[in-house]
Amino acid sequence: MKQNSSINRRSFLRTATAGAMAPAIVPSSVFGKNAPGNRITMGAIGLGGRGSSVMRSFLNQPDVQMVALCDVQSEHWRDGEWGKSTPRFGTMPARKVVEDHYAKGERGGDYRGCKIYQDFRNLCARKDIDAVIVATPDHWHALQALEVLRSGKDVYCEKPMTHLFREGQSLYREVAKRKAIFQTGSQQRSTGNFHQAVELVLNGVIGKVRRVEVGLPPGHVESLGDERIQDAPANLDYNSWCGPSPLHPYIPARHHRNWRWHLSYGGGQLMDWIGHHNDIAHWGLGMDKSGPVEVEAVNWTWPKTTVYNAPVDFDVVSKYAGGIEIRISSRNPMGTKWIGDDGWISVDRGKLNASKKEWLKKDFRPGKIRAYQSADHTRNFVEGVKARKECICPAETGHRSITPGHLGHISAIVGRKLKWDPKTETINGDKGAADLLEVNYRYPWQPA
Repeated sequence: MKQNSSINRRSFLRTATAGAMAPAIVPSSVFGKNAPGNRITMGAIGLGGRGSSVMRSFLNQPDVQMVALCDVQSEHWRDGEWGKSTPRFGTMPARKVVEDHYAKGERGGDYRGCKIYQDFRNLCARKDIDAVIVATPDHWHALQALEVLRSGKDVYCEKPMTHLFREGQSLYREVAKRKAIFQTGSQQRSTGNFHQAVELVLNGVIGKVRRVEVGLPPGHVESLGDERIQDAPANLDYNSWCGPSPLHPYIPARHHRNWRWHLSYGGGQLMDWIGHHNDIAHWGLGMDKSGPVEVEAVNWTWPKTTVYNAPVDFDVVSKYAGGIEIRISSRNPMGTKWIGDDGWISVDRGKLNASKKEWLKKDFRPGKIRAYQSADHTRNFVEGVKARKECICPAETGHRSITPGHLGHISAIVGRKLKWDPKTETINGDKGAADLLEVNYRYPWQPA
């Protein structure tokens, strides 16, 4: 079986040419806002910790009906002790959550309408599904989201939107071609303090922005769990779990949750968090559809264990048009801080601060520029599907906000600064680095 290096960027994923029709939604004026004809039917691919949480958030939407679930493992306790910890994850526990939820409502205790699948393609082939959650490990996001789109459905995809750069390009172009609705799971955009910070920056209260400091968590020096090579659990299709990435030996310490620290499956803390705090940095700069002109990886350190190969500490220094510098670093305080000629604004989860405290008062009006309004990331997607309206974090935005991370990894591999054209999305004057933008999937997931 063909193997590919964990640091090679996989070959370009070709897009299909078939068109797709948008799912029809019956107006609420006909049946009432939560009538069956006005519900969005949904499926979910990936029922681990994050996927189960996102599924529950959609269950709480009264005009959503969850009808299909898919995972390559029927049941597990993630990294908890088998059979002795809660909650459980996988398709069987997830189906019980769905059916228990609907049993309490209008359908009564006999509801058995949620089907489970092991192959995501079978879920996507269903004609009665309007939208699908993709919440698998990062290396599966692109292939699964593209399959959803090509089946004529809309997508809610967890961040980072894709594992590799070229996948992101393919995905946002497919969304545009099909006029699909896509929401990236960068839910900070639907949180009040981040929204307030962005409006302050966009309205120029700190003057011309000179520098942005983005703080992300550091990686892991040692392994988190059992490092021994073992047989995969009997109820896990491990070959399918690895999918287009290399089929490495099964090691518990890099499976559930901790796959993130191996570059075959995730991008370390850099890629796990860049879709949060750098996404907010781009939003505040008005760079949602743009990017840097120069990227350099500096001061990277690496784990002691061979189980992981993602960086422990890292700095990614990006230069943008107008002389703005964004430094994404595990050494910065968590969150996003814009520094301008007239002051600074910083924001993190549950925190908002500024060099002038009057900017933070509820009655302070920063100016006329208003950022996209969303108070609930899940609800924003549901309303986008119904109204065919772009969501607060659409596909290209999700791709652009993580591009400096993709380039940072390439810079670290080649050991030099990269010149980047954000319009053409190309590395200039460095073929060796540019070749690493391409992707190479493991058989049988290679494009035709």
